Amino acid sequence: MVNKKKVIVIIPAHDEEEVISALVKNIPFDLVDCKLVVDDASVDATRENAISCGAKVISHAQKMGCGPSIRTGIDYALKNGFEVAVVMAGNGKDDPFQISNVLNPVVNGGFYFVQGSRYLKGGAWKNMPLHRIIGTRAYSALFSILAGSVITDGTNGFRAFSLKLFEDKNINIWQSWINNYELESYLYYKVVKLGYKFKETPVSKIYPKNRPSGYTQMKHFSGWWSHFRPILLLSLGIKK
Repeated sequence: MVNKKKVIVIIPAHDEEEVISALVKNIPFDLVDCKLVVDDASVDATRENAISCGAKVISHAQKMGCGPSIRTGIDYALKNGFEVAVVMAGNGKDDPFQISNVLNPVVNGGFYFVQGSRYLKGGAWKNMPLHRIIGTRAYSALFSILAGSVITDGTNGFRAFSLKLFEDKNINIWQSWINNYELESYLYYKVVKLGYKFKETPVSKIYPKNRPSGYTQMKHFSGWWSHFRPILLLSLGIKK
């Protein structure tokens, strides 16, 4: 059983009316204090469906991307005194019943950052295209080399972290160059390099089949570059 510690779940979402209701409903309220959907300028019923299922919703006036949506959630969490944040995908690929997998080590185990991994023993993945398998594996290998610590699933967006991290002046997610997936890679890399206690934990990642909007909103080249750019620039000392 995970003890509540002012826990907020941040769910970035853009045009996810098909899945957002079930996702919000299935997040256990005995584990969290707030279910926050950051509606990234959806043109469908994402906002209305999330609200009807009990979520707090913040909407962007224009589409900003995954990283800025997570940053909006973090800003809200810091302003309202939350202590721990869980981030999970708004497209239904993450299992809300596995929130305790990433949350428990932060709340009860003294970890500052817990990354979900589909590739650890006990994790699972399904319906992933071959190029996504290759891409996620290759990125994780590069991340491990540059960060100096072995990780298995660096692009997995299902994670939990202590909001005390943002008291560290060496961690600045509000820089203008961190404008999409950069935020996720930046934060993970900083946690590892600054010596914070972190770990990976097994989770599942199930890609939807035959979904009209597709299995991901990440563009192939620009999305991967957005993930890789922070760890390259930070490792070279070009960015801080």
